[in-house]
Amino acid sequence: MADPKGFMTTPRQDWPRRPVEERVRDWDEVYVPGALLPIISKQADRCMDCGIPFCHDACPLGNLIPEWNDLVSREDWRAASDRLHATNNFPEFTGRLCPAPCEAGCVLAINQPAVTIKNVECAIADRSWEEGFVPPRPPDRLSGRTVAVIGSGPTGLAAAQQLTRAGHTVAVYEKDDRLGGLMRYGIPAFKMEKHHLERRLEQMRAEGTKFRTSTVVGRDVGAAELRARYDAVVIATGATAWRELTVPGRELTGIHQAMEYLPLANRVCEGDLKASPMSAAGKHVVIVGGGDTGADCLGTAVRDGAASVTQLDIYAQPGVERDEDVEPWPTYPKVYRLSAAHEEARDLETAPAADADARLFAASTLRFTGDGDGHVRSLHLVEVDAARRPVTDSGRTLPADFVLLALGFSGPDREDGLIDQLGLELEPRGTITRDGDFATNVPGVFAAGDAARGQSLIVWAIAEGRSVAAAVDRYLTGSSRLPAPIGPYDRPMAV
Repeated sequence: MADPKGFMTTPRQDWPRRPVEERVRDWDEVYVPGALLPIISKQADRCMDCGIPFCHDACPLGNLIPEWNDLVSREDWRAASDRLHATNNFPEFTGRLCPAPCEAGCVLAINQPAVTIKNVECAIADRSWEEGFVPPRPPDRLSGRTVAVIGSGPTGLAAAQQLTRAGHTVAVYEKDDRLGGLMRYGIPAFKMEKHHLERRLEQMRAEGTKFRTSTVVGRDVGAAELRARYDAVVIATGATAWRELTVPGRELTGIHQAMEYLPLANRVCEGDLKASPMSAAGKHVVIVGGGDTGADCLGTAVRDGAASVTQLDIYAQPGVERDEDVEPWPTYPKVYRLSAAHEEARDLETAPAADADARLFAASTLRFTGDGDGHVRSLHLVEVDAARRPVTDSGRTLPADFVLLALGFSGPDREDGLIDQLGLELEPRGTITRDGDFATNVPGVFAAGDAARGQSLIVWAIAEGRSVAAAVDRYLTGSSRLPAPIGPYDRPMAV
């Protein structure tokens, strides 16, 4: 513990964001470049080096947070990098994209603002690349065993890297033309620029992992054929079957799924398109869904130049403080959070009728109405109570000529034929059934990540990838020294 009084003398200071008017004119990351390193050592000093660090349990990866906080405080970046990468393959991803349940579990957060754990993690990861602390780690010898990983999101990449480093020959199959899954085409560049992803992929290639893009398993290559070709198969396709909104008027044109909209904006940033064919420019946009995907749509629509943007959240507006009776420390509380996209919408006043920033809370969509050409023109909603029952005389109508549905995902998509060709058993909610060793009902086939767990956080996805790698390694060799931070039935801390 570098400064025993750091948590008492140093206030929390987050990585500053660029001015709203500046950042909405580009797709660069929202944070001020280079502004993190000057403050991060003092922020790491705020760590209390707790005897029982609950941040460990709040993080499914079991990150050694007090250890690397202490090392950053002493500016021992190489040792901090070693401790961080001991539990996390991709800290530059989680440091930008994870909502930081570790901070909710910080002991300091009982009565003060938590340690800026996420910012410290990101600083270590970025410094690691700058200083060359993360060279490729190819295996000393090959095992002679082969593994196919289907899906190149955080789960698939983590599993592939762990198995490659263990000496197995690994090929990753990705349906898109570029690697990364939702990190590539779902997450906007203003949240994570894609050069961070490219850098890790180059590291993995240098270690020996093979990649097969533009290959849909079940269509371009048969699932049974792939299983016969490899000693083991890991299914990490994610949960891509989006939820629908079955209300009158859904058939009108101008109503799209979030994951139809976001990939096109990312392709513009990649240089594939000069302009998105699904742009929100000049339109009155309504986003149905109050989660992170909805916020990503919000920030994207603002950058598109939408005339107005409103986001509907079916839940009531949460308070700014944790409700200790409902969600006691160290659980992750539902509190009012202001993401970068919501800050932009608030400052630019994109939704004058909203309750806060661009959001209308406790709002449920009743129907859509359109014009004579069959194009959506308005959204009719009603306020609901805590049980989602309509509140009398609370109906409202919003102008809407561009609607985005961001209602989450129910499980893996079955259209490619992968699940049916292998004969995989599914849970009632649509996810892949697996046992305590991540194994499916088909011998040699394992399932991990959102495809089996259901929609979750990136930090859980990486933990699943590391854990399924250990299970596959045991299946192939009889034992494994790979870490397995979670089991398939583990869940976040809750009351």
